[in-house]
Amino acid sequence: MLLSGTIEGLRKGTLYLQKIQDSLMVNVDSVVVDGSPDFKFKTEIESPEIYYLYLNKEDGDSLNDRILFFAEKGEISINTLLKTFESSAKVTGSENQELLQEYRKLARQFDGKNLEYIQAYFELAKEDNNSKAVDSIKEAMDNLLKRRYLYALNFASTNGDNVIAPFIALTEVYDANIVFLDTVASKLTDKVKTSKYGKEFLEFIATRKAKEAVE
Repeated sequence: MLLSGTIEGLRKGTLYLQKIQDSLMVNVDSVVVDGSPDFKFKTEIESPEIYYLYLNKEDGDSLNDRILFFAEKGEISINTLLKTFESSAKVTGSENQELLQEYRKLARQFDGKNLEYIQAYFELAKEDNNSKAVDSIKEAMDNLLKRRYLYALNFASTNGDNVIAPFIALTEVYDANIVFLDTVASKLTDKVKTSKYGKEFLEFIATRKAKEAVE
């Protein structure tokens, strides 16, 4: 992977290329920024995988300084602003990243609606004689959760030729009915099955089936 980009407004700091390894965040590489806001990284990638671009501004504030992106072979660029490092980030060159952004766009709508329901639930719960309204909101929340799960499962199944499929299944709907997870697995191409997340997903399904068989 050839990763490059610009952080407008940055004059001094250290950028770290990171990923999760054995449940720990590890530094893959780093580059010191001194004067120029441009940066470059080059690293070997076996299959598409979530990486992070972390900025240490040396100001003691680590909030909003880490950008999550789908790394893969080829040229990828990340351009952003110093003041809004994470929220302003624009990532190009990664097909799985584009799919992840597409998925999250609608997922955020589900999350936003759920927050509305939660707020309404607690407001009504404070009042008397609102049991029917409270039950109605609870039912709406349950239906919303089901719709969110179906959206994630459908998205993963539809994109079985990309590593985003097992990644979504592992991170968003890992506790779904095993039948649905099997359906997602059946849609994966051989190439995706041999990827990092493909292997982890298939192993996860096998482990769950073995555990449920014992229970």
